[in-house]
Amino acid sequence: MKPTAVLLPLLLLAASLAPHASSADGVRYDYKAYTECKGHPEPALYNGGILRWAKKIKDFRTADEGNYSPSFVLYNMSAGMAYSFSCWVKFNGPGTIHVKAKIMSLDNAGSQCLGTALVRNDCWSFLKGGFTLNSPSQTSVLYFQAATANASMVSIRSASLQPFSPEQWSQHREDRIQLIRKRFVNVHVSDSSGARVVGAKVAVHQMSRDFPFGSAISKTILGNKPYQDWFKKRFNAAVFENELKWYATEPAPGKEDYALADQLLQFVQSSDAVARGHNIFWEDPKYTPWWVKNLTSADQLRAAVAGRIESLLSRYKGDFVHWDVSNEMLHFDFYESRLGRNATTDFFRTAKRADPLATLFLNDFNVVEVCDDLSSSADSYVSRLRQLADAGVTFEGIGLEAHFAKPNIPYVRAVLDKLGTLRLPIWLTEVDISNALDPKTQAAYLEEVLREGFAHPSVDGIMLWTAMDASAACYQMCLTDGNFTNLPAGDVVDRLLGEWQTREVLGATNDRGSFNFSAFLGEYKLSVTYLNSSAEGTFSLARSDDTKHITIRLQP
Repeated sequence: MKPTAVLLPLLLLAASLAPHASSADGVRYDYKAYTECKGHPEPALYNGGILRWAKKIKDFRTADEGNYSPSFVLYNMSAGMAYSFSCWVKFNGPGTIHVKAKIMSLDNAGSQCLGTALVRNDCWSFLKGGFTLNSPSQTSVLYFQAATANASMVSIRSASLQPFSPEQWSQHREDRIQLIRKRFVNVHVSDSSGARVVGAKVAVHQMSRDFPFGSAISKTILGNKPYQDWFKKRFNAAVFENELKWYATEPAPGKEDYALADQLLQFVQSSDAVARGHNIFWEDPKYTPWWVKNLTSADQLRAAVAGRIESLLSRYKGDFVHWDVSNEMLHFDFYESRLGRNATTDFFRTAKRADPLATLFLNDFNVVEVCDDLSSSADSYVSRLRQLADAGVTFEGIGLEAHFAKPNIPYVRAVLDKLGTLRLPIWLTEVDISNALDPKTQAAYLEEVLREGFAHPSVDGIMLWTAMDASAACYQMCLTDGNFTNLPAGDVVDRLLGEWQTREVLGATNDRGSFNFSAFLGEYKLSVTYLNSSAEGTFSLARSDDTKHITIRLQP
């Protein structure tokens, strides 16, 4: 069936975007989101934005066996604009279903998913997403699609569509970076009697960064001094590409080999970096050790997994800041299909007892990368976390692999908004861009993803998936060539690392004896000189809304 044959009979409302070209002037992005199902919908974000005329919308009856609902018709959509969409959704039918919001350009019949929600019939669910268009569209249709055919009626409330220009979107990110990644500092200098000192020279040097920004490494870095020096110069966090996975540390039953993992850990610790533990279990049977797949009874498998946790975490207790306990469990269920639904609960409990100081993560793909994978929608992730919580697990961290083709940045932000409502650490754990794209395009998309992650208040760390193998190849994206000369993606990383740190601040105290500046979070060295007097010290900038006040008293 042609898309227009499905959609045209269902059009209810229309709006022209042309009069609203400046509608986002002065409008700040609203990070508000909800993951709980509510008895009544909240008011529309941005007062509805350019859909403020849609407040009278009530129930939409679905058509085509429950697959499509009536739609919003939008005229004169601009390319390059970031559109933020949200609404509250409910349906009249049994069980729980996913409802997608999609945008279709009738100029070229192309469509894309812009957001999803896991919807029930007894309360309202919040759908938040977004999109950009590759080319202008004279007529577009924003419509809703149920994942199953049992939704006899879809109800929409508080719909909102807010456009932002690229400049506005970028400015919002910069404002957030100033708010959450930097802090204002006031250095007050006095003499030995307590009188303010005017004109004292102040020098501030950043010694380390607070925000963890790192990369995957593999055994190829061992003994490779150019690679090691390149890594140490840039990153304060690391993750092993394969060397901690079960198939690597126990390739045959009882034949454990941690030699490579030990050496990699020693390198990371000598680099003053933190290490993520990836992973304890991988639910994908393709990456499960062959001998584990061949175990014939649940008791044998249960004994094997208990041995895996005990061996791994007793050896490395306190060495890894995180453990990806169950990798990609939103997509696969090797262990739960054999040990029962409580298997993951047992993994988390055992891991927490074995290493109480490590933060325990779930980790999965396609959560921020694409909108159409309902197995790993934001709501699916939240639902799984809540199932673990109901079973007694204190869930602690959200891992988002972030393997992108072309990123939909407004959608990425919306997903982070929703997951951020859980108030848990969120890490982008395996960031890269598909090698199906040329290097310059890879670099451009990578910069957008990194800027979005660094600026989002719920993201606590970023890891690149750029380990280099012996042939100077990487999983999808390398930062350098084999001689450690930057590729375009490496230039992006170096530029952002320079942009996101305060290497040096120089100045002098004013007529009140104070010197004020703003700096990125981290550890600093401070020196003050005036005539023949001087003082030195160190200070830390941790995340806070308050100004950091430092008092220096010079001695003669």
